[in-house]
Amino acid sequence: MKILYVTTIGGTMDFFKSYIKHLIDTGNIVNIATNEDDSKVSNFYRSLGCIIYQIDMSRSPLRSGNIIAIKQIKEIVTEEKYDIVHCHTPIAAMCTRFACRKARMHGTKVFYTAHGFHFYKGAPKINWLLFFPMEKICSYFTDILITINQEDYLFAKKHLNAQYIKYVPGVGIDLEKFGKYNPCLKRKELDIPDDAIVYLSVGELNRNKNHETVIRAISKLENNSYYLIAGQGKLHEHLQGLIDELELNQRVKLLGYRRDIPELLCAADVFVFPSYREGLPVSVMEAMASQLPIVCSNIRGNIDLVDEKGGILFNPQSVDECVTALKKIINEEGTYLGQYNMCKVEKYGVKSINSILCKIYMESEKN
Repeated sequence: MKILYVTTIGGTMDFFKSYIKHLIDTGNIVNIATNEDDSKVSNFYRSLGCIIYQIDMSRSPLRSGNIIAIKQIKEIVTEEKYDIVHCHTPIAAMCTRFACRKARMHGTKVFYTAHGFHFYKGAPKINWLLFFPMEKICSYFTDILITINQEDYLFAKKHLNAQYIKYVPGVGIDLEKFGKYNPCLKRKELDIPDDAIVYLSVGELNRNKNHETVIRAISKLENNSYYLIAGQGKLHEHLQGLIDELELNQRVKLLGYRRDIPELLCAADVFVFPSYREGLPVSVMEAMASQLPIVCSNIRGNIDLVDEKGGILFNPQSVDECVTALKKIINEEGTYLGQYNMCKVEKYGVKSINSILCKIYMESEKN
């Protein structure tokens, strides 16, 4: 088969390395269309022989570049005659499905993997006004719509009009990478006592990731509680200012962008994930694979992964609920919770996900 992957920005392609390599290894041709202006596609794909097409898409649905992108995608698909065009991220999906309307009449199949609809229970009204009508219209031009959490799957089955709607639990994680490191070495590197309680979060420093709630909660815990945040973003100065204000400089550490996430996970006692919105968070799955108990917000996506046997859910708007959860998780049998999570996360592993995707791709050839 000849396949085109389409994403809004190049960096998103990092999530699909395993399956695209599998497609190429089994004799398929895979190329990529995306915007590399601010976020490059990994050279991993170039080494596999993928052609990378520059597309002038923007993350904002109202930018004029998206009109240009529709034309660019249409020209590529018309000229190259792809069997499957698989799009990811909302704007890329909108542009692609409009661009491929005519190509579908000539046999091209259009897939869209929704990594968490922007309209969801409790979402701002503007999200529903902008993104739901767009998705409703585009669903008529979709051969296979793939959702990665149960809330989105049930909503799509009821309200959207794709030819087929499938549930695939995530993009797949490499389970072999996690749970193999000595926690003492990383704690020593970070100047954290061996007997400290270490909470860890991984995620961009932005409003949605909601690190502020956990920082405020840490200020109400005992002095042997430490909080590590791996990630970078526009709220760095704001969060550092809050840490200074609460006199938590010794106990809360903004670690910035890290390449040692598996080691950090082994150095932690609890993984904390307080987001307001998620599709199906990879970082929570990685923490589960590292046998950590989880404290996370009670939202779509998180509730697919975490239950009372593996952690505690809390209201992300409430510092007090966060405090209660952080205290309670330490009093639970953490080893048992972590072992349960490690078993549960197996179905989200890359081998399992690749197997499901292979079946979907093979079925599309027959239809």
